[in-house]
Amino acid sequence: MDIQAVYLLLPLALGIIFIARTIERRASKLPPGPWGLPVIGSLHRLGAKPHQSLAQLAGRHGPIMSLKLGQVTAVVISSAPAARLVLQKQDHSFANRAIPDSISACGHDEVSVVWRPVSPRWRELRRICVSEIFSCHKMEACGGLRRDKVHQMVRDVSRIAALGEPVLIGEAAFRTMLSLISCMVLSVDVADGNSKAAAEFKKSFSGILELAGVPNSVDYFPWLRMIDPQRIRARMAAHFEKILRFTDSMIDERMRQKKLDQEQGSVSENRDVLDTLVDILLHEHSLTKKEANHLMLELFVAGTDTTSSTVEWAMSEALRSPRILSRAKAELVQVTGKGGRVEEKDIPRLPYLQAIVKETMRMHPPAPLLVPRTTLAQVDLGGFTIPKGAQIMVNVWAIGRDPGTWDSPERFEPERFLGSDVDMRGGGGRFELVPFGGGRRMCPGIPLASRMIHLMLGSLIHSFDWKLEGGAKMEDIDMDDKFGLSLQKARPLRAVPLAPL
Repeated sequence: MDIQAVYLLLPLALGIIFIARTIERRASKLPPGPWGLPVIGSLHRLGAKPHQSLAQLAGRHGPIMSLKLGQVTAVVISSAPAARLVLQKQDHSFANRAIPDSISACGHDEVSVVWRPVSPRWRELRRICVSEIFSCHKMEACGGLRRDKVHQMVRDVSRIAALGEPVLIGEAAFRTMLSLISCMVLSVDVADGNSKAAAEFKKSFSGILELAGVPNSVDYFPWLRMIDPQRIRARMAAHFEKILRFTDSMIDERMRQKKLDQEQGSVSENRDVLDTLVDILLHEHSLTKKEANHLMLELFVAGTDTTSSTVEWAMSEALRSPRILSRAKAELVQVTGKGGRVEEKDIPRLPYLQAIVKETMRMHPPAPLLVPRTTLAQVDLGGFTIPKGAQIMVNVWAIGRDPGTWDSPERFEPERFLGSDVDMRGGGGRFELVPFGGGRRMCPGIPLASRMIHLMLGSLIHSFDWKLEGGAKMEDIDMDDKFGLSLQKARPLRAVPLAPL
């Protein structure tokens, strides 16, 4: 066959494939979506920022869109009404997670509260998280610890201010959260790195966060799992094992101490998360040691990166706008006094600060596609048929910028939330702002994350004036993002704190 014949037949062949795919899609009642290439489907369309690429595609194909990603059928939800169907009205049909291959390292997916399928064991783990770790009583009990960690952050920034040097805002918030959670969970501050064990923990923890954000070919071509071509699962397992050995030794030591206290008739005053889990292990037997180990691992991963990135985005947006920053400072001075500390009891009296946090969550959600879900059986959704095994992604980044829902969606305007009944939990059946997900799979750590975001952000705004290095203009702060485990700034925010008030 000569080259001219190839050129003539190639468009014909592609046309036949396109028509066949179109007929197949219509016959299966799948949601509309882009036409994919052989083998890879629409993987090439995702790019480095899939939340943005999928939002653009949804603008052409609709708020319930399907596309083929390698061997995986994906359904993308890009409107508040469609999100309500998945996260609330039909939550039972979409309650299970689509598990990334890296998460299966060390059998984590089998015992995890975040990833394991809905089951009696999952419900028991969820109950422990909600009632024993993040309950109102537990949050009140560790209020002093949260206050101390935020005050320590302010003192650290004050020392940097005295030197006239810049602060990496995201790093400062991350270090504060890591210190808080390690003290809450283990009564050990792994953020200081003074001990060898703490330094190793922090190194492995950083490795987990880095690997979790790397695109993995196995997630789109499951048959590659046997060879793990990028070695992501293998490298993740190495990090998991180091942290799990550390937490396992902490469990053993605490159990020995508990038994010794019982024999001596003494009562331990330590009421950290580990203490609670060991009590359950020893007395209720509703938790296994492996589950306790992996639960502590998840508390670290879920509670640090997303919270610190939100603080960094919020500070970036506030510093870019003199009007917003001035109004936030005025509110903080009015409530706490000039030079006063921002306390948790002040948060309900800081509506503008709360509005800044909501607006940040709208424009820069920490998990722009939430945690993907999957279908265990064929299900009808909005008049379409979703096949068994399909992956469901809720694009909250697209929902937060939907012009059909928000006026001037590309503008950062906290005022839109003043006097508004929109919350961040899908309250009242409203799903315009659901950065923590919804339904039975909603993030159980909201009480802690919300407190710390407001405390850290309010303290940084209230305690310092800020400028950029080299006399750069605040309005020129780069707001480009980078997709990963959480939505990070492509260029970390570096700002110079001026002398405290």
